[in-house]
Amino acid sequence: MKKITLCCLCVLALSGCTVQKQMTPVGGSKADGTIRMGYHIGDSYGAFEKANVDLMQGQSLAAQKCRVWGYDGAEAFGGQTSQCTDPSPMGCRQADVYIEYQCTGGKASQN
Repeated sequence: MKKITLCCLCVLALSGCTVQKQMTPVGGSKADGTIRMGYHIGDSYGAFEKANVDLMQGQSLAAQKCRVWGYDGAEAFGGQTSQCTDPSPMGCRQADVYIEYQCTGGKASQN
């Protein structure tokens, strides 16, 4: 029974903990019509933290920023980039994750 309990605890520890993350604007270029959205992982559970990100919230916020610049909306380029901010011998404990969006319509269709 002790082995089963220990095994279950190990599985739970290695599976990580899911944390809800919100994307925020971290950069962009009005001239290029790009918005960089991002979030930080690893604050609560280090390398075991798993982010649950609302991609629609990020898309909506990027589109809102693009509309302020005179565009109609935004589309993700596809994929994401992560940069380790706290490396350790066991891997990366904390990282910044970025998703790039291209503003669409409006000024973009005039180019």
